[in-house]
Amino acid sequence: MDAPVALWRKVLDRLDEAGVLQHLVLIGSWCIPCYGEYFAGVPYTTSIRTRDLDFLVPSPRHPMPRVNLPELLKDLGFVVDFRGEGYMKLDHPELIVEFLVPERGRGTDHPVSLPQLGVNAAALRFLDLLADRLIETKVAGHLIRLPHPAAFGLHKLLIAPRRIKDAKAIKDKEEAFRVLNALVAKGETGQIRQIFQGIPRGWQRRIEQVLISQKQSELLEALK
Repeated sequence: MDAPVALWRKVLDRLDEAGVLQHLVLIGSWCIPCYGEYFAGVPYTTSIRTRDLDFLVPSPRHPMPRVNLPELLKDLGFVVDFRGEGYMKLDHPELIVEFLVPERGRGTDHPVSLPQLGVNAAALRFLDLLADRLIETKVAGHLIRLPHPAAFGLHKLLIAPRRIKDAKAIKDKEEAFRVLNALVAKGETGQIRQIFQGIPRGWQRRIEQVLISQKQSELLEALK
């Protein structure tokens, strides 16, 4: 087990022991290995290389146990790092833990306080797509909530064109194709289509444009 994975498991241990893991949704690239059980029996690779460990708080006002997460993870080597407009991240040489919430209304350029967790969060567009369709899976002895793989893949395609750095856009598309093609191989094209048809038409057009530019004709057909 390499160092980031070992540390990731320790973070999950702490969050679960504190009673907050069940209120969070793991999003971002760390979902890739967690989907391994879901895609058992079809071609799918679980390897990733990223420091970013992102947790979505789908309902920030929903009651949950109070815990000071910076203190909870301090002895693991995480330090508080403030960036931009005061956005808080928990930084470690192996991992960067960040908390996100869905953007509401007109949105905000300022961090959203999560006093029950002792941190703040960035409010981002499109996160409702991840929060609206969840699955649960056992990972390292913990029950973890994840976006449905179809929602994960479509979200990656939706945000890829918004990336400032080309490397991140390429990574988003690669991860989206990996997960969506695994769903097709698993016979779950209908899940992709159902989620796709339930999102705004403007979002659909962005996803279609990415698939067209990348010549992903099979995935385009899956959306119809």
